[in-house]
Amino acid sequence: MALPRVKTDEILRILEAEYPDAKCALEHRNAFELLIATILSAQCTDKRVNEITAGLFETYNHPSRFLTLTAEQLEEEIKGCGLFKTKSRNILATCKILMDKYNGEVPKTREELMELPGVGRKTANVVISNAFGVPAIAVDTHVQRVSNRIGLAKSEDPLQTEQQLMKRIPKEKWSDAHHWLIYHGRQICSARSPKCSICPLLAECRHAKQEKVARNANIR
Repeated sequence: MALPRVKTDEILRILEAEYPDAKCALEHRNAFELLIATILSAQCTDKRVNEITAGLFETYNHPSRFLTLTAEQLEEEIKGCGLFKTKSRNILATCKILMDKYNGEVPKTREELMELPGVGRKTANVVISNAFGVPAIAVDTHVQRVSNRIGLAKSEDPLQTEQQLMKRIPKEKWSDAHHWLIYHGRQICSARSPKCSICPLLAECRHAKQEKVARNANIR
């Protein structure tokens, strides 16, 4: 069941006040570096990705530079993150397409990005939103968990969650809301042992209300 618009507006107001400086945590200087960093971030923390790319991007900051590497050589550069063998192959294949089809530039549409190896909808949304200023909501594990807990969405499927969020959140706030939800998931609404007692959304949270009902039922 969808939240009333007034509830959605209040949740967004609280999140914005709580995380006014929320932004992409992946360190990058351009669209290409963001694309590579986001590919690397699959099943890996942003902190770890930043540690890897800090040195990587000093030398390999353009598709043509990456293409001087073999898959095995790139594996050595990125082996600190999970799935590094698959990511190495995907990054090199993506760089070849960027050089052959886009003159070394990163395409600016979600559809074109999703045709690149290793790039799904979430990654494409991160890139178009943060690199090109296109309103988008990238549903990662934090956005999926938090939006469903607090009641902005109700779905176990990330695509459905994204579609529900796009309907309930004003378009001009999509990109910001994405970051607010991620920050909230990292700092308070964690997967295990969420800090409900200090959560500014406690009064609005669907999950908290359900937990309260369950506790009362057990007391009786």
